[in-house]
Amino acid sequence: MDPWIKVAASADVTTRPSRVDVGGTPYTLLRGSDDGPPVLLSARCPHRLVPLDAARLADGVLTCPYHGWQFSLDGRCLRVPSMGDADVPRGAHLPDAPRVVERDGAVWAQATPAGGRAVVRAGLGNTDPALARAWHAVLEADAPGQTVEVRLLGRDLTLSRGPGGWTADPPVHAITERWGLVHVALEPPLVPLFDEPDVEDRDFVGAWLPPARTGVSCGAVADNFLDVAHFPFVHAATFGADVEVVPAYEVVEEPNGFRSVQVQDFDNPEDPGVVAGLRPVRQRRRATYVYRAPFQLLLRLEELDAGAVKTILFLATPEDEGSTLIWTKMLLHGIGGVADPDAQVVAREVAFEEAVLAEDLALQVVMDAPTFPLDLKAEMHVRADRLGVALRRALAAFVAEAAA
Repeated sequence: MDPWIKVAASADVTTRPSRVDVGGTPYTLLRGSDDGPPVLLSARCPHRLVPLDAARLADGVLTCPYHGWQFSLDGRCLRVPSMGDADVPRGAHLPDAPRVVERDGAVWAQATPAGGRAVVRAGLGNTDPALARAWHAVLEADAPGQTVEVRLLGRDLTLSRGPGGWTADPPVHAITERWGLVHVALEPPLVPLFDEPDVEDRDFVGAWLPPARTGVSCGAVADNFLDVAHFPFVHAATFGADVEVVPAYEVVEEPNGFRSVQVQDFDNPEDPGVVAGLRPVRQRRRATYVYRAPFQLLLRLEELDAGAVKTILFLATPEDEGSTLIWTKMLLHGIGGVADPDAQVVAREVAFEEAVLAEDLALQVVMDAPTFPLDLKAEMHVRADRLGVALRRALAAFVAEAAA
């Protein structure tokens, strides 16, 4: 008989999920009700590897906070919201966990699991050598002082501003300014910087959000930006509508990246046409996602009924393992029915985007995978994840090219 391992005191096991260790493997432990027996489940949601100790239990169903996937307490996946009424894929179910018993005021688990277990495979980290072959935004061009200390790919750099431009100690391959940011390439970059915002939106009103930091990898940050299925669950307080099903969309490969154009329904209560009774609150929006390896992203939102356009330039900088710096610039046109939004409108839009980003950052606090999986078998993918799959393939190709 397999040995039994004490994993928790009975009094510490509640309907709030917690993480426990069984023979070196993490699992999720909880009770289905206040007086119910203890239940042991896989540590992570198979979709995006979010720890299930961050999940919410209601009526005996565990719901992942990222995309709302729901699991019964026997590990079966009951619902994938983005798929609507489609059958749940077999790979969405949780792998088997060890048996547990409760005796002598403690919860005990068998040392050998009853079946397979979820494994977080190695992926792309923030200090991967391949990332030296890319441009990275490190500071605002108008930052005070002539000498600035920055962190990039686990290295300390001292940037100095002089009559001839920027220099770095230790030396780097190149330094340039674009969009009011200073970008550094430690080695010859494989992919040029974006030029789309400067060309397409040169007459738009622009504004930067304050830079933000997160503890997840740049890959996870980029994946979150491209993801369209998490809106109702992460952004319910800002723009996440109650529509959970993600319609099919296409992803078109481009040099060093890809593009996807999607038409989405959304609520637009601040549209002057809605206020005047000329248009309904629920409207159509064309969302164009553009990606360039490794961490340059752009989202262009065109309100097809109201005519407003918002472009979001989004850059993630790998400072260190466990530290990613996020840069977000907004380019606005026609907001509130005015071609050139005034300072008050711009400030409101920036504050709203900060609130959206704060919701993503709050979720990322519980995401503890140190690297971003590039192996498509490491996670479960569904139809709504086409952009995420394209990201993983593009990053894998970038890493391979950097190593060639």
